Amino acid sequence: MAGQIPLVDYLVLDDGEPHLVAHECTQCGARFFDRRNACASCFATEFKTVPVATEGTVRAFTIVTFAAPGIPTPFVAAVVDCGGTQVRANLINVEPDPEHVRDGMKVRLATCSVGADAEGTEAIGFGFEPAA
Repeated sequence: MAGQIPLVDYLVLDDGEPHLVAHECTQCGARFFDRRNACASCFATEFKTVPVATEGTVRAFTIVTFAAPGIPTPFVAAVVDCGGTQVRANLINVEPDPEHVRDGMKVRLATCSVGADAEGTEAIGFGFEPAA
């Protein structure tokens, strides 16, 4: 039976609602999505995995109009503050223009299919969409 796999290892699909997880420094609380040998803030080496809020606020964005071949444009690249954790992601399910996107807008995590392999296993990516 075909299933779903997350496109990135910090997207959790099989634990209730989809959500992101971060590596949090046990010394200073700094959070990172990539693997670390040491904290970039305090150089400590101990981390714990913590869930990231699924709702947030757009803190910065740009409307991308030129991209690598095969990447559809325009799209919105943003930094979203999710309860103090900064997440870089695309905004989806929104028109990519200044009339529909603004700093301070409320957004929520959303998942989307980014393709499937020959066996039908679907790769799932994420972005943020406007909160209702």
